[in-house]
Amino acid sequence: MMYNGFIMRRVPELHYRSSRIFRVLGNPTAYQIIKSLGKGKKKPSEIAAELKLSPPTVSNTLRNLRQLDLVRYENLKDGKVYFIKDEMIISILEKIELLVERIKTREY
Repeated sequence: MMYNGFIMRRVPELHYRSSRIFRVLGNPTAYQIIKSLGKGKKKPSEIAAELKLSPPTVSNTLRNLRQLDLVRYENLKDGKVYFIKDEMIISILEKIELLVERIKTREY
């Protein structure tokens, strides 16, 4: 397949979807929101207050995380409450943080 004169190769869907997750989690705000939701269900306003972010920033980031199926929400009488769909994401973030610590302290 050609695109603007470049040969494009097909990427397996699993690799593509995985890279999208890393792309979104590369946003520090998304990363912080996932870490926050790892402690329990929260409303967007609670997340905004905890992380000192604007409500629109939190809402936009939650939308991105929902599109990747990393978070879900429940409708309550007084608004939506968000939660992590699969707790495996928390262990993945912990592993990445361990890797960062190892890289930071290891000499080559």
